[in-house]
Amino acid sequence: MYPSEKRISLRFKIPGATVSYRKEGWLFKRKSFNEEFLPLLDLSRGGLKFSSQKRIKPGTKLYLQLSIPGERSPLILLGQVRWSARSKGGNYPYEAGVQFNVYGQKKSQNYPGNLVKIISLEQKFSGQELDLTVPPDEYDVESS
Repeated sequence: MYPSEKRISLRFKIPGATVSYRKEGWLFKRKSFNEEFLPLLDLSRGGLKFSSQKRIKPGTKLYLQLSIPGERSPLILLGQVRWSARSKGGNYPYEAGVQFNVYGQKKSQNYPGNLVKIISLEQKFSGQELDLTVPPDEYDVESS
């Protein structure tokens, strides 16, 4: 890790994975996605980075759908944009970093089974042996 690196969880790439998102508002919820099938650049237990055609303001709440090649159903997660920046080339002018909401059973929380799925994907795609006995500080799991 770099000295300025704030993340504890390993970031990993999943070839061919995509993200679709919609912005979550206070008063109403859109049924359609703002953008679909965008390249997922990396994923961790606590968040993700993806390419986008549009700049998304930090603080924006998102409903995310991750499509993973070889997986039957997409992974649905809630999160908040932490940063957005110009891309360094490629077909998409922007990149965004999203921090996932905590994992738990409440309405605005992510289903705890999604964390288990992300850990499974981490083991499959990171190419590293993981020490699962060390609890990461990057994400929160609310106990009942």
